[in-house]
Amino acid sequence: MHKYALASLTLLSCALGSASARDLAAIKASGVLYVGTEPTYAPFTYTQGKKVVGFEAELAEALARKLGVKVEWRPSGFDTLLIGLSRDRFDLVVSSHGITPERQKAVDFANPHYCSGGVVLAKASGPLTVAALKGKAVAVQLGTTYAQRAQKLPGLGSVRTYPTNADALQMVLNGRADAFVTDRFVALEARKKFPQANLKLGEMLFQEKIGIAVKKGNAPLRGAVNTALRGVMADGTYQKISTKYFGEDIRCK
Repeated sequence: MHKYALASLTLLSCALGSASARDLAAIKASGVLYVGTEPTYAPFTYTQGKKVVGFEAELAEALARKLGVKVEWRPSGFDTLLIGLSRDRFDLVVSSHGITPERQKAVDFANPHYCSGGVVLAKASGPLTVAALKGKAVAVQLGTTYAQRAQKLPGLGSVRTYPTNADALQMVLNGRADAFVTDRFVALEARKKFPQANLKLGEMLFQEKIGIAVKKGNAPLRGAVNTALRGVMADGTYQKISTKYFGEDIRCK
């Protein structure tokens, strides 16, 4: 998803170099991989009881097994995740971050683990194209690339930001916003979860490659994650997890 505000990236760039990331040897010696996520993003990472579950959760745990360690999840607000990574609160961040040039100045990314894109979601009678959005109120999640992209769409009435995708979606469901700009998988999940709302997926606004974030300069850990990712993609693990949540293999083609 995708996500990150320019102001937060500026703060993050200032924070770089303030601490040393755990290296691969230290992670393996501890037996634990600290992974940051915002677990409100079904079906990627979300909670069932106290457990973090979802496509990215299972993928991260499969990667950890390749590294010979276990995951300790450290939930955080989306707009604090990359800053937390720079301050060594996490070894990795697995939270559907779109790989953008701005983010690559602040953090390093593993190879993409899936591809997606931003779409318009609205009720059947609502705006479903960029042209139809002119003069309309659009809901987006704060700190996401969708928020940035929506601000650049021509002629919008307003772009309203909310703390979570669920909050933004609720604005469309209760008629306080005309459309929701979000990840296509979030849109599909919303349509499935609220069939009575008769939600429709509209125009795809842009495509994104999604990656796991590693602290800037932690090349050994990034390399190990890439090796593990290639392994789970080759041995059928990735396809099994992807099919479980989406009915298809969502790796970048």
